[in-house]
Amino acid sequence: MKKHLLSGIFAAVLVVGCATNPVTGKKNLNFVSNSELFPSSFQQYSQFISENKVITGTADAKLVEAVGLKIKKAAEKYLTYLGQAQYLTDYRWEYKLVDNKEVNAWCMPGGKIVVYSGILPVTQNESGLATVMGHEVSHALANHGAQRMSAAQLQQIGGAALGAATSGKSESTQQIFAQAYGLGSEVGVMLPFSRSNETEADKIGLTLMAIAGYNPDDAIAFWSRMSAKSGASGTPEFMSTHPADATRIANLKSLIPEAKATALKVGVIR
Repeated sequence: MKKHLLSGIFAAVLVVGCATNPVTGKKNLNFVSNSELFPSSFQQYSQFISENKVITGTADAKLVEAVGLKIKKAAEKYLTYLGQAQYLTDYRWEYKLVDNKEVNAWCMPGGKIVVYSGILPVTQNESGLATVMGHEVSHALANHGAQRMSAAQLQQIGGAALGAATSGKSESTQQIFAQAYGLGSEVGVMLPFSRSNETEADKIGLTLMAIAGYNPDDAIAFWSRMSAKSGASGTPEFMSTHPADATRIANLKSLIPEAKATALKVGVIR
């Protein structure tokens, strides 16, 4: 009875937790609304900014601001084209360059973008920076943060259901099932889910780049430089949160024509 009850709860949560994302048009697992997520995101962002060195007034800082503004305008134009202009009402766009040697950048839910100075030698130019910022903004537009939070919650629910189903078995058997579930759900569900988010952000990012007036072909040069910078990680793709470099570059090449075509329909920002 307990097993069937938890299974029913699990199925109900899965159905109720599916929401259509206005950017992708896809139904995604999402238990967290922007009205719930954004205030927390903005608070965490403010705390991060207060605790880290923000670079201002330099040519690099001004470039981050300029590219961020172009990507913002591209996002607004794209959402208007999709008939979803109201989706960005609660976004509070901000673009900061932070003094950090790590090769990284990120965009928190709600449009708070941070670029680490350590990635600038790899971006090299404005279009390289647009590739990075377009990709990170796409994560926020596609609600990937909320989706990952929801997937983690669902993973916990599944673990609880398994625990209830095996409660009558020996402790060693319960441990074997728990370990198998943990590995299986991570490799079979969570990691592929993360890699699909990256591919989706690549696709949207190319479109934003093109609408913003950049050449999406330049994304290939950036990711090739990133590949050379990172070298062979030694981690098989199926065990990674990101697609392998070769896979990503091949995907980008196949997606570029669609990004250019979409930009022509939407209108390129000059």
